[in-house]
Amino acid sequence: MLKSAREIDRMRKAGLYVWHALQIAEKLVRPGITTGEIDTRIEQFFADQHVVSLFKGYPGKVPFPAVTCISVNEEVVHGIPGKRALRQGDIVSIDVGALYRGYHADASLTLPVGDIDEEKERLLRITEEALHRAIAATVCGNRIRDISAAVQDFVEAEGFSVVRELCGHGIGTEMHESPDVPNYVSSLRGARLQEGMVLAIEPMVNMGKARVFILEDNWTVVTADHSASAHFEHTVAVTASGPQILTLL
Repeated sequence: MLKSAREIDRMRKAGLYVWHALQIAEKLVRPGITTGEIDTRIEQFFADQHVVSLFKGYPGKVPFPAVTCISVNEEVVHGIPGKRALRQGDIVSIDVGALYRGYHADASLTLPVGDIDEEKERLLRITEEALHRAIAATVCGNRIRDISAAVQDFVEAEGFSVVRELCGHGIGTEMHESPDVPNYVSSLRGARLQEGMVLAIEPMVNMGKARVFILEDNWTVVTADHSASAHFEHTVAVTASGPQILTLL
């Protein structure tokens, strides 16, 4: 679904709430803090700003119980905040979504907890760079496949793997709209990018193998080999002048 300039402006406002929430999270992350404490602080920020969370109550086998998805180490995405305390050397992915006047925005980042080892540091750097390369490919005339290739080619050349069971997506009046935006190249070229498309682009990169599974809580996705995973995401509009990141100040 193509968005008008007015619709993109509303998504931009939602995106700024997401950006501010992630800045709050970044300042909070440290050894000893619990994932639940981070979630509570972001929930309070949303309440103060009269912003609706995209995640809390999101339907599944059980409704998602929190405002943020917080995923630690081998947890890829959809981690449920709670009593788990972050420890020195962990990495933690924080995913936030907001609804503003009927329009959605979604972003995430993965942060170090104190000092981390060199390979985890490289994982974060490569995953974030993969997102930047994917965004650079989000231009009119390209196809979804070009975004996918930008992620997969770079990540795999660095010796990491991309998750295949999950992908990015269109976003707008719904959190998940067409088209899907895989982080790997399939046999399909995918839709041609047009002005007015808005995509949630989100590389999910594993230090080990690509395979993942869902825990018994029905939400948390973890790596099958227990290797560390990183996740970076922005909501991006396709415009005549190039990609516009809606979840960045």
